[in-house]
Amino acid sequence: MHNDTEESRLADMPEEPQRRMPFAWFWPMLAGALVALVLRIVFSGGPGHRFSPMLGSFVYFVPAVCGGVTVYLAERIERRSWGYYLWAPWVATALFVTGTLAVFIEGIICAIVIVPLFAVMGSVGGLAMGIVCRITNWPRPALYGFALVPLLLGGIEPQLPNPDQFSQTSRTLFIAAPAARVWHSLNEARDIQPAEVGEAWAYRIGVPMPVSGVTVDTPGGRVRQVQWQKNVHFEEIITEWQPERVLKWRYRFTPESFPAGALDDHVMIGGQYFDLRDTTYTLTPRDGGTDLRIDVSWRLSTRFNWYADRVLQALLGNGSENILRFYKARSEATTAIAQAAR
Repeated sequence: MHNDTEESRLADMPEEPQRRMPFAWFWPMLAGALVALVLRIVFSGGPGHRFSPMLGSFVYFVPAVCGGVTVYLAERIERRSWGYYLWAPWVATALFVTGTLAVFIEGIICAIVIVPLFAVMGSVGGLAMGIVCRITNWPRPALYGFALVPLLLGGIEPQLPNPDQFSQTSRTLFIAAPAARVWHSLNEARDIQPAEVGEAWAYRIGVPMPVSGVTVDTPGGRVRQVQWQKNVHFEEIITEWQPERVLKWRYRFTPESFPAGALDDHVMIGGQYFDLRDTTYTLTPRDGGTDLRIDVSWRLSTRFNWYADRVLQALLGNGSENILRFYKARSEATTAIAQAAR
């Protein structure tokens, strides 16, 4: 009788609230980011080698693992919403990218460019793990399977050829200056100041700004010698020369063109994954000045060309507009000076 009374009294007592770990909402995202960071360290191979960070097995599956780990650990605390499966991996992949910058294994250019794709793939991984947690009893084996996919594919993928994709962008701008002035500006672009070109998106995310671009005659033909900041230098071999009408060149890069740290090393221009092919300027005289058109073409060779090409269309399109404005300002300024001197 005494035991029944004691049990009844205990049953009537309110349950103590379950204690939760400090920052329990945050640590699954941090854990997901740390797992992805470890995988990034594994994927440190050079271009064309196993476990390169430019492989599709890294770009697609590592952020998915990041999202999957985040949701798995969060589900161990309590059931999460479908919305959580989508947004929590965004935070985790952002932490992951920040971590790669903090330990100096990723450059700012690639980090900024890849964040949107990583966020999407993180959500895919998070949603997949959320479904597994809701409808199966084996989320842990599924998580291990997620983590093994990039490791398995990272060793196989380099044996497969990368698809090549060729694209171009074009822009035109009217310049209130005669074609002769514009032509001179194209071939004698010296002492370029950051304020003249610094509005371009590419330069804002870390691409070195141009310093000069000067056409010279060499025993092998006309060459445009180009200098950028951070001691970047390369040549533009002129393939079409119609004074005051058409100027076209192809690019020639050497191993010395880009010193270490000038660009993100695994996406070097002229390398395995990306190359600038040629640029054409077309001058068309009309009343009051000259229409200047620029055409830029490039090659992409990655497993995510569909994404990288859209990024380049935006960056190179904006860069083309910016450089046309530079030539406009230079040409119109020299024209104004010449007119004032009369």
